[in-house]
Amino acid sequence: MTYAVNDQCIKCKYTDCVDVCPVDCFYEGENMLVIHPDECIDCGVCEPECPADAIKPDSDIADKWIKLNAEYAVQWPNISRKKAAPADADEWKGKPNKFDLFSPNPGGK
Repeated sequence: MTYAVNDQCIKCKYTDCVDVCPVDCFYEGENMLVIHPDECIDCGVCEPECPADAIKPDSDIADKWIKLNAEYAVQWPNISRKKAAPADADEWKGKPNKFDLFSPNPGGK
């Protein structure tokens, strides 16, 4: 089992999860974070730290999110320290269908 980030992270991008990760397996895009599945040690400490409820074990998340995390984790830079969330993060928290509204990688890489 591994953990993955879903669309609830889009435009929220809280980094509380990053701060507790013992292996620094988070990667940061413009709109969201992802978890590198080959680096995640399945400890689960990140899941309860996410204020947006955006982190789930692979057994509880759609396959598209597992694939998206794997794809972007090798393209985006690693993030290993907590930083301030975007100014409008709380406005986006809990909004549905964010993936349809925002590409996780605007401009494409």
